[in-house]
Amino acid sequence: MTDKSVPHVLIVMGVSGSGKSTIGKTLAERLGWTYQDGDDFHPPSNVAKMSAGQPLTDDDRWPWLRAIAAEIDRIADDGRQAVFGCSALKRAYRDVLVHGRADVRIVYLDGSRALIAERMAARKNHFMPPGLLDSQFATLQVPGPDERPFTVSIDAPVEAIVDAIVEQLPQATQQRTPNR
Repeated sequence: MTDKSVPHVLIVMGVSGSGKSTIGKTLAERLGWTYQDGDDFHPPSNVAKMSAGQPLTDDDRWPWLRAIAAEIDRIADDGRQAVFGCSALKRAYRDVLVHGRADVRIVYLDGSRALIAERMAARKNHFMPPGLLDSQFATLQVPGPDERPFTVSIDAPVEAIVDAIVEQLPQATQQRTPNR
């Protein structure tokens, strides 16, 4: 599969507050794909830890990432298509999720710390407290060119961000996109 091939799975990644869920859901709706929130794959112990303001360790993350990767395999191997929202902050995490699959692509939501902090402050009832934003940025390893990411700035309205993603997708994906 080349960069021009149609992916089965898009992983919308970025730090907490970057818009993974909002952008991911809107993108999936636009493409007519299903949406899966990576947060739904966290075991209760991870959610409790984050809710208490404690950052997760890699040991906390590996089972969570493997569960998401298994779901990605099920979807892609069944010939279905989905958008996943998942922080995937480190290259090693993305390697677990993509695990060599050419039909899985990364969408990196790129934004400044100030913009994301402002958005996080406005959120209600989210398990990730704004105080953990610094640890998110400290952990973030921006995807490199060898990961073939679609990178978009989040300093725009939701529809414009989704437009910017769709414009980067292979033509065959765009042709299947429902009319707006």
